[in-house]
Amino acid sequence: MSPELQVFVLKPGLASLPRYATDGAAGLDLAAALEAPLTIAPGAWVAVPTGLALALPAGHEGQVRPRSGLAAKHGVTVLNAPGTIDEDYRGEVKVLLVNHGLSDFIVLPGDRIAQLVVAPVVRARVVTVESVERLGETTRGAGGFGSTGGVGG
Repeated sequence: MSPELQVFVLKPGLASLPRYATDGAAGLDLAAALEAPLTIAPGAWVAVPTGLALALPAGHEGQVRPRSGLAAKHGVTVLNAPGTIDEDYRGEVKVLLVNHGLSDFIVLPGDRIAQLVVAPVVRARVVTVESVERLGETTRGAGGFGSTGGVGG
């Protein structure tokens, strides 16, 4: 059984309910709840309102992810991807879009601007140890960025 996502429309007439574009889609499309077009200049970012407030299922988060078409065609993506919506947040969901493209990007009212993936969350119990050796040995050890090889690493 699928968890229930409760949605409250804050901006009737402007907001669109989130929906899956296909039966196999992992994310629900989020749309811009705008009264007029919104221009995002190259290098700029803006919080685009969706006109929606959510109640996520207990033990879940909402992950706001970019739409691949906007990124591939226009260089527009979610700045803090993935953005996290905590289960106890009840304010308006906004999408922080950034324009990495070379020209202005115009968001029209009702445009699909991001995806919302509802995912389970595991909360960790934080435990301190007396020394780094207590963390245990691994093949990688303390190797950082690029230490596992591959292209450029």
